[in-house]
This record gives sequence, C-alpha cells and structure tokens, in this order.
Amino acid sequence: MIDKPGMIDKTEGYTLEDRHNSRRLRLQTLVRLRWLAVGGQALTVFIVAFWLKFPLPLVASSSLIAALAWVNFYLTIRYPPTHRLEPPAAFALLGFDLLQLCALLFITGGLANPFAALVCVPVIISFASQPIRYSTALIGVAMVCITVLAFSPFPLPWFDGVEINVHNVMQFGVWCSIASTMAFAAFYAYRVSMEASQLADALAATELVLQREKHLSQLDGLAAAAAHELGTPLATISVVAKEMERELKDDDRFREDVMLLRSQSERCRDILRRLTTLSSEGEAHMRRLPLSSMIEEIVAPHREFGIRLELIEKCPRKGEPVTDRNAGIMYGLGNLIENAVDYAREKVIVTVEHDHDKVLIVIEDDGNGYAPDILTRIGEPYVTKRQKEDTAGGLGLGLFIAKTLLERSGASLIFENRDPESAGARIRIEWPRMLIDANSTK
Repeated sequence: MIDKPGMIDKTEGYTLEDRHNSRRLRLQTLVRLRWLAVGGQALTVFIVAFWLKFPLPLVASSSLIAALAWVNFYLTIRYPPTHRLEPPAAFALLGFDLLQLCALLFITGGLANPFAALVCVPVIISFASQPIRYSTALIGVAMVCITVLAFSPFPLPWFDGVEINVHNVMQFGVWCSIASTMAFAAFYAYRVSMEASQLADALAATELVLQREKHLSQLDGLAAAAAHELGTPLATISVVAKEMERELKDDDRFREDVMLLRSQSERCRDILRRLTTLSSEGEAHMRRLPLSSMIEEIVAPHREFGIRLELIEKCPRKGEPVTDRNAGIMYGLGNLIENAVDYAREKVIVTVEHDHDKVLIVIEDDGNGYAPDILTRIGEPYVTKRQKEDTAGGLGLGLFIAKTLLERSGASLIFENRDPESAGARIRIEWPRMLIDANSTK
C-alpha cells in the first residue's frame, strides 16, 4: 500500500518529478501577458508625454518598449502556441521582463514612480508556475533591481518648473513596501500553486486506484465473454472428435489419441460452462453482500501480520444492511485497516454498528497514535508523519486516497487519538444507512 514507510520516498520522488513536469509554463500564456504589458507601457508613455506633456526620455522609453514587443513577436512566430517552456527558458524570459521594466522605471524616477510596484508581477508569476530554485533566484534579482531603483538619478516626469524630491526615509519606506509585498505575494502564490498541484496529483492517483479496483471486479464479465466466444469453435472440435472416434474406433493406431482428444474437448466445455455459470450466477450474489460479509472480506487479508485483529459486531446480523460491492469503499476501508495494523503494537479492533439511521465502523489500534501537529492535517495529500518507535513515514497519499474514496460514497470520517489510558489511534467512519443499504429506498 502507498502508506507503508518503505514506499514513502519513492512515492514522493515520483510525485515531485511529475509535479515538476506539470508546472511548465505555456508560452502562449506568457506571450499574452507580455502583450498586455507592452500595451500598458505604451499607453502610459503616450499619456504622460502627449496628454499631460510631462518631460520624458521618450526615445529611451520607446526603445525599451519596442525591445519587449520585438522579443514577443519573435516568440510568437518562432514557437507554436502549445509550446511549454522549460524552467531555465521561463526564468530567462521572466528575468528579461523584470529587467526591461526596471530599466523603464529607472529612467522615469525610480521608486518615486507610482508604477514601481509592478516589479512584483514577474516574481509572482514565477512562484506560481516555476520550480522554487528558479523563483528564488528571480526574487533575488528583483531585490537587487529595486535597490538600484532607489538610487535613480532621473527625476520623476512632472510639471515644468516643479521638481519632486522624495526624502530618503520615504524612499526606504517605498523599498520596504515593495520588498515585503513581493515576498508575501510570492510566498502566497507558491503555497497555493503547490497545494493545488499536490491535490491534482493525489486526485489523479485516486482515480487510478478506483479504476484498478473496478477493473478487477469486472474480470468475471470478461471471463464470461471469453467463454461465450470460445464456445462455438470448441463445439465444432467436439463434433469432429466424435466423428473421428466413430470412424476410427477399430483402428488401434488412433483409438487412444481420438479418445483423448474427445475427453479433453469435453473438459474444456466443462471449464467454459463453469465460467459462464460463475458470471451469471455470481453477479446476483457477488454484487451485493451483507455488511458483515463485506467487513470480513476486507479484514481477512490483514490477519497474517502478527497483529491480533479483533472484529466486534455490536448489532445482530438479522436486519443488517446489504451493501453493493463498492470498489471505493472496500479499498478505502482496507487501506485504513492496513495502516492500523502497521502502527499497532499487538491488537487492532474493528467495531461495526448499525441502526435504522446510520452505519458506523470504528477502527482502533494500540500504537502511539497521531502526533498533535498531524492530527489537524490528516486527509491532506503528502502528510507523511505518524508517531512510531521503529520507523518513519506513513499517512501519505494512501490515506488521502482512502479518505477521498470513502467520502465519495457518502461517509464522514473522524480521526482522533484514543483515551489517555488506552494509547492508540481511532478512526470513525459513518454513513447514513440509506446511502449504504441496497435495500433502502434512495
């Protein structure tokens, strides 16, 4: 199972690699954002120079904007819209955007320019879409740039004869404001993006597990289809074998071979008949089963690991719910029981209760229980710590999958530690009876 300590490093390594591939920025997205930047910069320069008529280094500003537009146009014609940037290429383009913007700000007043806060934009895009090492390098470049902007010798474009002098303390305040905004927004974007990526990976793994379980449950149908398809050629072989036996019954050279051929063809027909019977008769009684039978089927594979597994049924079997064979429920419960067995010292207790309104399953072990900091985060993907004396790991993607599958079936789950006098963990899984009882009116 995924939660076993020995599997954690491999699982996380694969996930990180997969996440790295999925976080490649699409070039078309960046190109559109850059065209927006070109338009915004050009409009701003036009308004300042020709409408407000402020003195402005127009040639230098236009050259910087033209450089950004030229690079964007080259990328548009050079690469297809679906092209995705490798992290070094994305870092180079975002770095170019950052330097172009800072150069434009440098010749138009530096940190006194009200658009200086736009320096944060490339950094935020990087932290939302790129690996952390490239994003960290970019924010380092941005910090250097805003420091250089604080010492810009160029005045802020303003009315003729009026010069705006920004005090050094004010300059430092603006620097701190931009730096703190950049750091906070970058960290927030990175955390949100990382959590979304982890959740997407975990949900994809959940779908794969559910599909595998459903595939296994459908194998009997495939066997029946195979039996049906093989029935016709096998019947032909059987008829030919009977004819050969009748014609060659007096020939000692072929009598035994023909009798063997006929007997083996009859044996094949019996096997196919059993397969067909298994599917047709089994679908009715295998698709639905009493709650106690389902729990015993889930518990059985975990009894051979040196941990005493005790099953307690607090309600009589008469009138118990009859459940559909749900691959998600069986996998989810099996995963939780396996985790309990992994972390128990001597015993795991599975308690089953039901009444007219609900069905309750409680899984308890006598291990060390959940660490306090993990207890509030259980169910998130890639939470990988649980108290255990001899090993590390556990409670990673497997628990997230189990929780997700059970909640999809309508269950509510509560994870807690047992009472102080009886150490260990407890998981309560509860369904409204109408959702799990196939005989209930839904």
